Amino acid sequence: MTSFEILAPVGAQEQLKAAVRSGANAVYLGVDNFNARRNADNFTTENLKDAVKYCHLRDVRVFVTLNTLIFDKEIDELYKTVKAIAESGADAIIVQDFATVKAVKEICPDMPLHASTQMAVHNVAGAKLLEEMGFSRIVLARELSLNEMKMIREAINAELEVFVHGAHCMSTSGNCYLSAMLGERSGNRGLCAQGCRLNWTNTHGREYALSLKDMSYLDNIKDLMKIGIDSFKIEGRMKRPEYVAAAVSSLKKAMNNEYYDKLTLRSVFSRSGFTDGYLKNKRTVDMFGYRVKEDVTSASTVLKELENSYKDEIRPNKASAKLILKKDEPATLLFSSKGASVTVKGEIPQEPRTSPLSEEIALRNLSKLGDTSFYLDSLGFENEDSLTLPASAINALRRDAANLLEEELANKEYKINAVTPNIPHNITNLSKPKTRIRLESFSQYSDAFEKADLLILPLEEALSNLEEIECLPVKIAVELPQLIYPEDEKETLKKLSAIKRTGIVRGVTGNIGGIAILKKAGFKVYGSHGLNITNSLSAKSYKDMGLEDVTLSFELSEKGIKNICADCTKGIYIYGYLPIMLLRNCPQKSENGCGKCNGKSVLTDRKGIEFPLLCQNKKYSVLHNSVPLYIGDKNLSNLNFVTFYFTVENKKECEKLYQAYLNGKSPEGKKTNGLYTRELL
Repeated sequence: MTSFEILAPVGAQEQLKAAVRSGANAVYLGVDNFNARRNADNFTTENLKDAVKYCHLRDVRVFVTLNTLIFDKEIDELYKTVKAIAESGADAIIVQDFATVKAVKEICPDMPLHASTQMAVHNVAGAKLLEEMGFSRIVLARELSLNEMKMIREAINAELEVFVHGAHCMSTSGNCYLSAMLGERSGNRGLCAQGCRLNWTNTHGREYALSLKDMSYLDNIKDLMKIGIDSFKIEGRMKRPEYVAAAVSSLKKAMNNEYYDKLTLRSVFSRSGFTDGYLKNKRTVDMFGYRVKEDVTSASTVLKELENSYKDEIRPNKASAKLILKKDEPATLLFSSKGASVTVKGEIPQEPRTSPLSEEIALRNLSKLGDTSFYLDSLGFENEDSLTLPASAINALRRDAANLLEEELANKEYKINAVTPNIPHNITNLSKPKTRIRLESFSQYSDAFEKADLLILPLEEALSNLEEIECLPVKIAVELPQLIYPEDEKETLKKLSAIKRTGIVRGVTGNIGGIAILKKAGFKVYGSHGLNITNSLSAKSYKDMGLEDVTLSFELSEKGIKNICADCTKGIYIYGYLPIMLLRNCPQKSENGCGKCNGKSVLTDRKGIEFPLLCQNKKYSVLHNSVPLYIGDKNLSNLNFVTFYFTVENKKECEKLYQAYLNGKSPEGKKTNGLYTRELL
């Protein structure tokens, strides 16, 4: 890119106008159901072309979000949507699911791909891998500090996009399953119910422990420009046009070292103010906040003024025209702008009853371009025969010429291939799946697990117990942390090297960066739930990347699991307090920070239900579901393996649960089928 980009959120036509008229260089918007804000009005594949045309005529780029997880039953419709987007002339597609990546590359190979923040790119390894795969832009995770962004920027050439204003998800994007597990409305499917914004309490009694203030990095925008960030993104496709106008105009002023009204920006929408805690690496309780009555009522004082700020159409394209009137010939109008020109013909001019058409009157009628992107800069006029033409005929010439020229200027054509998805349909009847054991701590290990096909231990636990695990008869795999930030990448490679010297060469990861790190360390890669695999094309894509096998998303229902027919080794979790949020700013913190916390605590929801919260070496925390999943008593066909995902259980409980499964018995106590028997919206 040759200049810095202001990227604005667009939920519908009014937001589009507000963004463009307020100074955005690009907009991002969704179509139909395959986008992460399905509750926005969004655009349809029918009116998308008009939106793209409107933007392109004003030198504004359009990026279309196809950044949700796809089910097999939706792949046909996905391919149709990708084709429609390509036909619209949009400038890029933002993706999360590798099924969408495959569809775009097959249908329109020249269409630029942007890696959504839902891909959870938070380290150099992940950014590099996606760049090598052909992504032209990467939307970085919202939890990164300025220095971490700088480290990624220095390592890759692809464009980098960063959120600089708007709502903060508590969980790292792509790693939140709270809404899905509690209400069957998945954030990964664009229907987050925002249960985190309700009143959760930590053990210190601090309320709203899962609600962060909105971010605002506008005061730090020069720092982001200095390190080479290409695109500055505003969150808010669900918000009103006045919010879009305020955010875009404020960001533009900040980039130009001009004063912007922070009070107006806060009044139009905030949650107890703003925070830049992640950017400045100050992850304290000051980052937490929620929407109060004053936040809601403050908007009324600024909405009208903001609405007035974008009511007038902008006409950036200088045009020239030439009107030619000749006897017994149709009137001719030549219309030119930006190196392109069109010629239109109209009515045959007549002999005047009083006076011929003057250049002044012609100019007045041809200058009425308010509903277009043009303004008339000059007019050539030929009327040697002293003829006249009614105003209605001149207006028709103007409309036809402007429409034709706008079509030509806005047109962006891609080569589009006529392809249909190749989805595998042959289900292989597998024997009873093998079992795997995943432990949170080596202290949970039992000799009963010798019967398992694979024992999975977190990397740190494996390092701390090398002598013991070297003697175990069961195959071992080390699990990488789900979040590995740039400053920890080299150290992670060193730890893997130490593990590898014992002969352990299997590694488990649920992140695109983790795949790259394990490969670099020379490990065989096993994919975990964090890869969010919900369809056959995605499963096949990970196999093609070199993964030994994959664990399917626990957002899949029984039917969805059985539909995964890709030729790859696959499995699911059948037991566990499932991880439903990954949190870089720990909600258990008090005003004094971590204090004497031992890393194991709970959060309590508004109904008094407790959810386990486990700290991961003070790098991040994981919120787990309040009730364990158990589907070991279901008909688990079409699977190669099943995994027990142990976290808060002690050794005896782990052993008892595993033995019950082997003996065909269901465990006692509370349990849930999770989403196995429920279908996500």
